Amino acid sequence: MAEKILIGLEIHVQLDTATKLFCSCPTQGSDEPNSRTCPTCIGMPGSKPVLNKKAVEHALKLCLAANCKISPELIFSRKSYFYPDMSKNYQITQYEIPLGDKGQIILDKSKTINLIRIHMEEDPASLAHIGNMEKSPYVLVDYNRSGNPLVEIVTEPDMHSAEEARAFMKKLITLLEYLEIFDINKCIIKADVNVNIKPYPRVEIKNVTGFKEIQKAIEYELSRQREELKEGKKSKQHTRSWDSEKQITSMLREKETEEEYGYIIDPDLTITQITDEMIKSTKESLPELAEEKLNKFMDTLNIAEDTAKVISTDKALSELLEKASKKVPADLAAKWIRRELNRVLNYNKKKLKDIDFDEENFFKLLKLIEKKTITDTTAQKILESFIVKPFDIEKYVKDNNLGAVSDSGSIEKFCQEAIKENPDAVNDFKSGNEKALHFLTGQVMRKTKGQATPNEVNGILKKLLN
Repeated sequence: MAEKILIGLEIHVQLDTATKLFCSCPTQGSDEPNSRTCPTCIGMPGSKPVLNKKAVEHALKLCLAANCKISPELIFSRKSYFYPDMSKNYQITQYEIPLGDKGQIILDKSKTINLIRIHMEEDPASLAHIGNMEKSPYVLVDYNRSGNPLVEIVTEPDMHSAEEARAFMKKLITLLEYLEIFDINKCIIKADVNVNIKPYPRVEIKNVTGFKEIQKAIEYELSRQREELKEGKKSKQHTRSWDSEKQITSMLREKETEEEYGYIIDPDLTITQITDEMIKSTKESLPELAEEKLNKFMDTLNIAEDTAKVISTDKALSELLEKASKKVPADLAAKWIRRELNRVLNYNKKKLKDIDFDEENFFKLLKLIEKKTITDTTAQKILESFIVKPFDIEKYVKDNNLGAVSDSGSIEKFCQEAIKENPDAVNDFKSGNEKALHFLTGQVMRKTKGQATPNEVNGILKKLLN
């Protein structure tokens, strides 16, 4: 009988706000330990929390984009536990009524991941261990992170492989970036992974950071559980930690129940009304999301599905394609955005939104390609320089004499030279080796400095060789 794998994720996402959830301390800035703190975020007696409006707006956007049912009241509770990362011995979170109930995120046409809840909470402090967590002689606490605004996204156990869990995380990141409520360069995202192979009891793996690490932690844990099931070992529901250096999970504690945290409504925070007007205005502010972009690219612009998927996962690239398709044929724009622009961005380890990008000159480059004023090879080289520092492309082509060689007489002269200089390749071609023609074409392209079109060179070479 096929094994039944159940995987659910509890993902903690730091919202991109200037200040913390319940105080005015900055979320970014000095890395000096405990330098971005105040009596509220370190839990001093008598300090009072004040709710961050921007964080609520960001969380509401996510709930609506994930099709959650929105609570009419935002209520915070105290989750009591005794651990050095929360000096006041409780965490302010939501328990009884989350901001967003249920909801779903679509992986693809055949797979939807259902959500249990989306709620808001404050981030605990960060702990620094000396070497391995289990063997560290002491722990250091940095409260700079304490109080940062988080949303926790809790899924149903709808994933059945490590690959599906990683795909879900990628889909979630795309959604967060479209909503502009999360910055992957400065905000934290981590996950608690719940995984089990029936009838093995559910195991929670705490605080796994990074898509690859989530996948590796799940793969290891599935392997470990298979081994124990094979050996007939008995186990209880428990919590484990992931050691990214050793690439293993290890026992932390038996799993506590939610009731053990002794939740109570936080008396220091008043109930915030989530009005119909708030919901309406937030819905109206939502951008067109990746799924909608994907369908538009395929149905309206007739872009191939694989290309449409790649571009739609990046909001900046999607918006660029929409603008470019009004200047040149959509399939040409999509090809150059997906392949060449992405290639150059990846080489420079940049995203489009992170650079000073001159859209109008990029559109000029596409027009030159469309009209065959320059060859693809020339355009590729121009784009490589253009990404580093924008310039006037039309002037650059003119000043550097980069226009495509279209004079068939000139091209034929270069073809004759290549044939004369490479008799072995000529004989190979005449013996039926088609690859020899590619070699000769390359020689001609080198002579024309990439300014002739390969198709035209091919045609002239065949004519001369035959």
